[in-house]
Amino acid sequence: MAEAREVRLPQGTIRYREAGSGPPIVFVHGYLVDGRLWDGVVDALSDRFRCIAPDWPMGAQQVALEPDADLTPPGVASIIESFLEALDLRDVTVVGNDSGGAMCQVLVARRPARVGRLVLTNCDTHDNFPPGIFKALPRLAKLPGGVTMLALPFRVPAITRTAFRPFAKTRPPAGLVESWAVPAGSDKAIRRDLGKVTRGMDKQYTLAAAERLRGSEFPLLLAWAPGDRFFPIAYAERLAAEIGGAKLVRIADSATFVPFDQPAHLATAIADFAPSP
Repeated sequence: MAEAREVRLPQGTIRYREAGSGPPIVFVHGYLVDGRLWDGVVDALSDRFRCIAPDWPMGAQQVALEPDADLTPPGVASIIESFLEALDLRDVTVVGNDSGGAMCQVLVARRPARVGRLVLTNCDTHDNFPPGIFKALPRLAKLPGGVTMLALPFRVPAITRTAFRPFAKTRPPAGLVESWAVPAGSDKAIRRDLGKVTRGMDKQYTLAAAERLRGSEFPLLLAWAPGDRFFPIAYAERLAAEIGGAKLVRIADSATFVPFDQPAHLATAIADFAPSP
C-alpha cells in the first residue's frame, strides 16, 4: 500500500505517495488531476520498483506552492528536478501523461542528469500543446477573472464527470474525478497555481524540447493508445523517428488516460523498459 508523504522544496510543498523498493520510478500526471491517476500502475509495479506518485502543481493538488513559484513548463520541470534532488533519486525512470508528458520532455531536454529514461503515454508533443479545443485555455486564463470562470463549472460534480469522460474508456473510481475539481474551486491559492500553469501552456516549449532531443539516443518509451482524438499517435511516431533511443508500443483499448484504461499493460511495458530490480 502506498504511503502518503510530503517534501519541502524551494518552490513549495509537494505531497506524494510511495510504495515498494528497487529502482525508482517517478510518475508525472497532467492538468487538473493528481497522482492517484497512477494507482493501478503503482499497484502492479511496487513489488519490484520504488514507485513515487507526487501531486504536481497542475491545479488539483491539495497544497498551493509559494506565490512566486514559476509554473511555466520550464518552471514545472525545475520542480520535478528539485523533487528528484530532495529525495536523492538517480537513474530515475520518469513516466508522464497528458500535459505532464510535456513537462517531462522539457525536463529531459534541459536537465536530464538524474533521469535515466523516459516513458511517455498519450501527451502533448511538438505543436500539439495544448491540444484541440484546449488551445483556448491559455488565452482565457490571461483574461481578468478568466481562471475563476474556468474553475467555476467544475463545482458541479455532474459537469466534472462529463468533462473528464472523453479521456478514459474505463470509469474512474467513484468520487475520484470529482475530488480533482475541489481544490481549484475552493482555494484561491490553488486557483492562482492553476492560472499560472494554464497561461504557461505553449507549443514553443514542446517544439524546443523536441528539437533539443532530435538525433539523440536518449532512452525513450512511447506507450501510446492509438485513436486518441486529443493526442494522435502520429505525434508519437514523429517523436520516435526523431530520437534514436526511442521505442513505440501501441496500447489498444485505451484513451488519453492509459493508466486508468490499461494499467497492467502499461505496467508491463514500463517494467520491460526500466532497469532490472
